[in-house]
Amino acid sequence: MTNKVDAMEEIENNAMILSPKGEMITRGLYIKTYGCQMNVYDSAKMSDLLRPHGFTSVQSVDEADMVILNTCNVREKAAEKVYSELGRIAQIKRSKAGNMVVVVAGCVAQAEGEEVVRRAPCVDVIVGPQSYHNLPELLEQAKRKKSWVLDLSFQENAKFDKLLPDSGVQGVSAHISVQEGCDKFCHFCSVPYTRGAEYSRPVSQIYREVAQAVAMGAKEITLVGQNVSAYHGDGNDGKPWSLGLLIKHIAKISDLQRLRYTTSHPRDMDDDELFDAHANEPKLMPFVHLPIQSGSNRMLKAMNRKHTWESYVEVIEKFTDARKDIALSSDFIVGYPGETDQDFRYTLAIVNAVGYAQAYSFKYSPRPGTPASSLENQVSEEVKTDRLLVLQDLIRLKQLEFNRKSIGQEYDVLFDKAGKGDGQLMGKSPYLQSVVVNSDTNMINQIAKVKIYEAGQNSLKGEITNM
Repeated sequence: MTNKVDAMEEIENNAMILSPKGEMITRGLYIKTYGCQMNVYDSAKMSDLLRPHGFTSVQSVDEADMVILNTCNVREKAAEKVYSELGRIAQIKRSKAGNMVVVVAGCVAQAEGEEVVRRAPCVDVIVGPQSYHNLPELLEQAKRKKSWVLDLSFQENAKFDKLLPDSGVQGVSAHISVQEGCDKFCHFCSVPYTRGAEYSRPVSQIYREVAQAVAMGAKEITLVGQNVSAYHGDGNDGKPWSLGLLIKHIAKISDLQRLRYTTSHPRDMDDDELFDAHANEPKLMPFVHLPIQSGSNRMLKAMNRKHTWESYVEVIEKFTDARKDIALSSDFIVGYPGETDQDFRYTLAIVNAVGYAQAYSFKYSPRPGTPASSLENQVSEEVKTDRLLVLQDLIRLKQLEFNRKSIGQEYDVLFDKAGKGDGQLMGKSPYLQSVVVNSDTNMINQIAKVKIYEAGQNSLKGEITNM
């Protein structure tokens, strides 16, 4: 009887295409990523998984032998974009006489399952965010069955154990998943149903992956999770460690220069070690993404957010006490069922009061299976649109005000790519602002001090003051 290890080796060998001389023939892999930074991480890992099987990244669907859509289900529009893209991919697949594998991964796959194939028959594999480590085996199953296959299982430990030896790090920044899932069950959100319960990776496992990413050239690491502030992974002493303790431990990696984390929930901001890290760890950037969703306590209760605007402000005060120059970003939903004009005014008030460096804002979108989707007091699309426009105008104003405060300041800028103009370089400030400079020297993958002399809505301009 063939054991599991032998079976996996057989699958891996069968997945490779060899030339008559026995050389591996590479095949084109195109991955399109939707949604959050967790998906960015997952897409890199899927690329890692498929590289030993002869797949190499290409820049367009037309070049691809395999297409993976790594999907997001947070909003209805995001899901519909996936089906629109699948319609275009189906035409290309037909033009190649079917010689293309199409994979739908991520949260739309998890939420809709077989419905994906019903709406898009061109799909060969449907795989959820907790089971994509099985992708090579699923591809072989689809090949043998000559039919589509599906895997929506939840096996967090198995996934990370399989993914750990690989690294998809390219360039100066890398995202490392430290926590997945959410136990908060906000009434508008599908994450608990598509990503599962909160799970935190062990500290030692995360440390090895970060160290490997840094060894491959990453200077900035972003620790990501659906609710990263709820991190409680097993520490080196056998006890659960908080996010703050994890950050302090990772910061000991000598060649690591910057640390960030996202996304946090206000209810889990009771970690004194985290505030201490912001006060005393220079590698931790002074920027926090802290979604509030609404400024109205009535709406926050209806959303099942389990915090108030008062408790939210108290968390912000803890951050500013730890580090005076800290900046914040947030998420907002307008038009949640039952939202009144007064509720919306409270949201505008919190934006004015905090003065966010940036923020994301969306119209409420009913997601199937969530409690809010069945409420009868839905806000009209016209009202949602009007409110969103007003909110976004205010957010842009606050962002511009924040950027203009940078004029005359000197920032450490991490350069990661060339700018649009000749001799231009682009990088990120500690506050995640895009910074453009002119330089005759290639500073990509390096940090330099830049004095800011101009600020726009979405970027800063400056000059390098040291090389």
